[in-house]
Amino acid sequence: MIKVGIVGGTGYTGVELLRLLANHPDVEVSVITSRSEAGVKVADMFPNLRRHYDLAFTVPDTEALAACDVVYFATPHGVAMSMAPELVKRGVRIIDLGADFRIKDVELWSQWYKLEHTCPDLVEMAVYGLPEVNRERIKQAQLIACPGCYPTAAQLGFLPLLENNLVDHRRLIADCKSGVSGAGRGASVGSLLCETSESMKAYAAGGHRHLPEIRQGLSLAADRPVGLTFVPHLTPMIRGIHATLYATLKDPVDGLQALYESRYADEPFVDVMPAGIHPETRSVKGANMCRISVFRPQNDDTVVVLSVIDNLVKGAAGQAIQNMNIMFDLPEDAGLSHTGMMP
Repeated sequence: MIKVGIVGGTGYTGVELLRLLANHPDVEVSVITSRSEAGVKVADMFPNLRRHYDLAFTVPDTEALAACDVVYFATPHGVAMSMAPELVKRGVRIIDLGADFRIKDVELWSQWYKLEHTCPDLVEMAVYGLPEVNRERIKQAQLIACPGCYPTAAQLGFLPLLENNLVDHRRLIADCKSGVSGAGRGASVGSLLCETSESMKAYAAGGHRHLPEIRQGLSLAADRPVGLTFVPHLTPMIRGIHATLYATLKDPVDGLQALYESRYADEPFVDVMPAGIHPETRSVKGANMCRISVFRPQNDDTVVVLSVIDNLVKGAAGQAIQNMNIMFDLPEDAGLSHTGMMP
């Protein structure tokens, strides 16, 4: 059995890790931390986990975490980089669901996250955990930077176009909508039901922290720097991301449907929808799946790609477990065979 520790177990991604790992056949969660809830039983805080866990939250302790085979960080930015160096030194494998190791340009990371990075050497060694791109590197990695939710949906949607040099890489547009759980579990006025229900709004239109991460991944796919306009929106739902992606074809081309089907034919967690079908966020709710459709309206030079994920699963906890399965040479879908919940 793989001995797992989770740092930050009370947020939405932490409890989602617990939910998914509860049915993983090869995992034992032995440490779950929370400074604010130390001593509280996991099942008392999250009744859906009754009969699955008899653990209590503890204060983060390096010795206890170092006894694990893998440690997940489901924490705000800045936390993982403060603890990871010692755990790496002790040989523990780390999967960070936060942003600390995603962006290779440390100065750029500091500009967007308003912190000085304390371990740039670990940024260099970290592998970006998008399995559809880095599966072979993930197998050998000690430190995984798990992608953000918006970056996952946007990159999976754009990749086939950029890898095949079919579109103008300078003028990409990502128009993305997220459920309110993407804002986290902390109390804030902007996340209240009365503030979000029956309303929809764009935010961070002038620049969102996920922008440099998406640009980094797309630039690698295109083998050159890309130009990207990224505008996120808050929608009145709990879970889900819907990314509507626009690109301009360099030349008229047919066969985009076949291109996407071929690119993702062997990917267990990317589902290219039949031509003409529009994917829905509810079809991936609770599932580690990205569903994609590709359109060329009026056979013009604009390509429209629709990409949907559950922000807490393929956009966070599920993808983190997918990475763990690859790292430990387990079946990639171990613990992740849940289908989407409808309605």
